[in-house]
Amino acid sequence: MDNIYEFVFRGLLTEEALDRNGRKTIRTASISDIEMAETLSIPFLDDEFVSDAKKMSVVFIAVASFENSVRDLVSGIMLESKGEGWWDSVAKGIKEPALKRMKAEENVKWHAQRGQNPINYTTLANLVAIMRHDWETFEPHIHNLEWASNVFDAIERSRNVIMHSGTLDKEDIERLGIYIRDWIKQVGT
Repeated sequence: MDNIYEFVFRGLLTEEALDRNGRKTIRTASISDIEMAETLSIPFLDDEFVSDAKKMSVVFIAVASFENSVRDLVSGIMLESKGEGWWDSVAKGIKEPALKRMKAEENVKWHAQRGQNPINYTTLANLVAIMRHDWETFEPHIHNLEWASNVFDAIERSRNVIMHSGTLDKEDIERLGIYIRDWIKQVGT
């Protein structure tokens, strides 16, 4: 676990050094991390909870990036295979709940939304179902649907822990990293 924290800490120090030396990003352009922490009242929260959440924020970055890259892969393959209206070919049991969630978010105009595309409202299990339904389209990219399903199940298990304010153990983080690396080596995204 020390190696993971050391790696993450070095990365954070590098990011901080780049920012101190004038690097401008969308993340730092409008509000500093300190200002954001103060805006969110983080200094008033329990230090142990904040520390655990900071550790899991790195895991969140990996999981969110993985999920969005899979959504992008599925969208790209379906667009290439079925054209602009590919979403219409998605099974009703996936499409209707996604559209319902999308509509519910549209009705709350004062809050940011997940996105403008219905695939942003799908789960990892939905993405496997889309692949399963059009397996002949996905097979050249994925090669083994059951393997992909197992990867998604394992990642979703870790995702659910951190999305509900839990903390993963070292072994869970390592396993998550292995699954993400395996996916990237196999699929390339």
